[in-house]
Amino acid sequence: MKFSELKYLAAYIIPLTGFIAVFSSGYLTWSAVLFAFFIIPVMEFFVNRSTENLSTKEEKERLSNPIFDLLLYANLPLIFLLIGGYLLMLSKGNHQTFELVGITLSVGIVLGAGINVAHELGHKQNTFDQTIAKLILLPSLYMHFFIEHNKGHHVNIATPEDPATSRKGEMLYTFWLRSSVFSYLNAWKLEAKRLRRNNKSIFSFENEMIRFQLIQVIYLSCIWLIFSFEIMLFAVAIAIVGFLLLETINYIEHYGLLRSKLPSGRYERVDMRHSWNSNHELGRIILYELTRHSDHHFKANRKYQVLRHHEESPQLPLGYPGSMLMSFIPPLWFYVMNKKLKEIS
Repeated sequence: MKFSELKYLAAYIIPLTGFIAVFSSGYLTWSAVLFAFFIIPVMEFFVNRSTENLSTKEEKERLSNPIFDLLLYANLPLIFLLIGGYLLMLSKGNHQTFELVGITLSVGIVLGAGINVAHELGHKQNTFDQTIAKLILLPSLYMHFFIEHNKGHHVNIATPEDPATSRKGEMLYTFWLRSSVFSYLNAWKLEAKRLRRNNKSIFSFENEMIRFQLIQVIYLSCIWLIFSFEIMLFAVAIAIVGFLLLETINYIEHYGLLRSKLPSGRYERVDMRHSWNSNHELGRIILYELTRHSDHHFKANRKYQVLRHHEESPQLPLGYPGSMLMSFIPPLWFYVMNKKLKEIS
């Protein structure tokens, strides 16, 4: 394997820290939290940003190499093994409150990173990849993301119609509520629209949103039956941590960026100016190039291993993990990012 392929193995550090947290005690139960929100931001101060793009030949080589897809697929068994270990260790009841919080946050962070993998696979057009995407979304109880992200967010990005686009002056914590609630409702609307277009009943098993709810209820019910109601609540807790991590990423990716409305009443086409990017190398690898987000929205079917840097893309002052930390402190976030918005306007 070449280094260009090997480097993405570093993305497995996130699930690895989740396993360390689950099967440890004391401060190690916070392993994923410390890695994601302390070690990575600190290291990114010392790692150079790379604006280099692949040549046409290199792109073709990467696109024909199956290893990049296999790296994504391997997340599915890892996530479910981690959840199984987490629930089993909880059932033994030997943890202090401090450790329970650390383990739950750590596993939730792994699920949040898993949503990013599901996001990548969900953009593919084959049933196999889309099925894996949905299964990875299951433990985060966010299966509706598959519908709303592809058919809603990518259409309405950088407009008031998109719940996943954060507005200038909007706090992260109010965005969490608005985005999670309205993204869920939008998924129902989009699925109903699809069914009506195909002359099918909304109240049938043809409705994928109904199927998603049933699958998620069965998932939680199985945990309740195998373990206990209390353990099931912990499964809900890691799901909440996972999807709030996703929504935090949504918040920093699109904060304050808006598309202009044309005289026709339609919005201008999505381009590289409508997402915040970061070229910090470590974050790019850990998040499977999610941080080159403008190119992803410009061409949604472009695979992660060939995403490009564009000079016109607005750049975050910190990497994604550092920016997420900053967003937790709204006055600091507004102070820094509202200045950045002025610079690019």
